[in-house]
Amino acid sequence: MSQRQAELEELEEQTTADDFWADPDRAQEHMQKLTALRGKIEPWQQLRDRIEDLTTLAELGIEEDDESVAGEVESGVAAARRAFERLELSAMLSGKYDDANAIIIITAGAGGTEACDWAEMLLAMYRFWAEQHGYSFQVASFVEGDQAGFRNVTARAEGLQAYGYLRAEAGVHRLVRISPFDASKRRHTSFASVDVVPEVGEDAEVEIDPGDLRIDTYRSSGAGGQHVNKTDSAVRITHIPTGIVAQCQNERSQHANRRSAMSILRARLYEEDQRKRQAEVAALRGERRGIDFGSQIRSYVMQPYTMVKDHRTGVETGDVEAVLHGDLDQFIRPYLLESAGGTHSVLTRQGEEQ
Repeated sequence: MSQRQAELEELEEQTTADDFWADPDRAQEHMQKLTALRGKIEPWQQLRDRIEDLTTLAELGIEEDDESVAGEVESGVAAARRAFERLELSAMLSGKYDDANAIIIITAGAGGTEACDWAEMLLAMYRFWAEQHGYSFQVASFVEGDQAGFRNVTARAEGLQAYGYLRAEAGVHRLVRISPFDASKRRHTSFASVDVVPEVGEDAEVEIDPGDLRIDTYRSSGAGGQHVNKTDSAVRITHIPTGIVAQCQNERSQHANRRSAMSILRARLYEEDQRKRQAEVAALRGERRGIDFGSQIRSYVMQPYTMVKDHRTGVETGDVEAVLHGDLDQFIRPYLLESAGGTHSVLTRQGEEQ
């Protein structure tokens, strides 16, 4: 952490310059970097202080032969271990945009109304997860299903490393349950795809020609409550060369919606460019990729038994309700650690816990 500490001290020193606020935009960008760096360093410092306090408490208990502190030390060590594992994973999120906000696009697949309802369930799941991690979560745009749920919904999770964590959720999600829309109470299988892209800044390697854009405004509709504007404030931006569409309808003004829609479009164009590059490399290597809805990353089974299983890591749990209420770290952590080459440490820890 010494290198980051030195960087932090340098950034803090620069804020004391007399002309620091002469350029407000640059100063604001500087403060954002400072805040992000503090967010990475301070949790480690707090963990170190917590461990030092526990060590002192344990030594004091031994000196005074006081067994009453054993329970407090044990629970404190367990909490410190959990905190260390979170920080360990966070430190591995070193990708170019892992620190960025995340844009989540959920699209209903095979299954009709069932799939649209499943898309809404997934949206709620990610909202719960975001709230539990202190991230803000806002729906940017949606297309409602004919009877329930969403055919497509785009949301934004804002907070440090939101993309770094949520990129583990990209893929097809499969649900098996007794359909609430089937009078015969038959079991149905539904699919929805989740796409997660980083919210990239204007300095990202994305070229957007204003002449390639078609910008439409329309009136917000749907489940927006008091925040739905009664004027044509919603914005839809189409990138004509690629056909990629980004829209936002939940901000309070057309200007804000346009800014958010451009941010989403920039992120999706960046991701599309990355996919093309990966596809070219895969083609040279002779690799074959699965087709969307035939390659689910996770299955959620509610009937005839309860189970959620991640097909990439093999991690599974029988508590479906907890998962649907945001308990996703048990899947996100192993996947990210495996992706970073930490398979052995993951399996070792799971074995110790069992």
